[in-house]
Amino acid sequence: GGVDHVLASGKDVNIFVVNTEVYSNTGGQSSKATPTGSVAKFAAAGKRTSKKDLGMMAMSYGYVYVAKVCMGADKNQLMKAITEAEAYKGPSLIIAYAPCINHGINMGKSQEEAKKAVEAGYWPLYRYNPDLAKEGKNPFTLDSKPATIPYREFIMGEVRYASLLAQFPEVADKLFDRAEHEAKDKYEYYKKLNDMQ
Repeated sequence: GGVDHVLASGKDVNIFVVNTEVYSNTGGQSSKATPTGSVAKFAAAGKRTSKKDLGMMAMSYGYVYVAKVCMGADKNQLMKAITEAEAYKGPSLIIAYAPCINHGINMGKSQEEAKKAVEAGYWPLYRYNPDLAKEGKNPFTLDSKPATIPYREFIMGEVRYASLLAQFPEVADKLFDRAEHEAKDKYEYYKKLNDMQ
């Protein structure tokens, strides 16, 4: 809500969100104050929480520069997004994927884990620059390629998914299949946006 309020103001401000997918707006908690043990219980029980798509919400204004980035996957795309956001006269929002220790990630290998998130199609990379629309160009650029590693290979590297599979395999299979299908659909949607004239 706070980010949305700032974007709606239209002021020339740069916002950088580091998304660990643990807090209420992006992950499985009911609130930021929920203890980590409760988050694990949500995962083990197969609680489905639809995440808000902060990037799409920001793009809906039409005047906000938006980028989804991942340093471990593509440093050049990250630097391009930061440079474009800084040059943009208006609000900008960069959302960066950041693996979290609460998901059982070895923080010494966080860059490798982040790269896998992109390669599996879990975390798509894109940039949306309203200035391009003013020039009659497509403001949306999809920087991700189609998935190159299995989706499930990536998600099974995180405890929240592995514990769900261990305790409730049938629930896990259904949720994993649906999540993989949704990731593919989202990529196709982004591809259509990218190919628009």
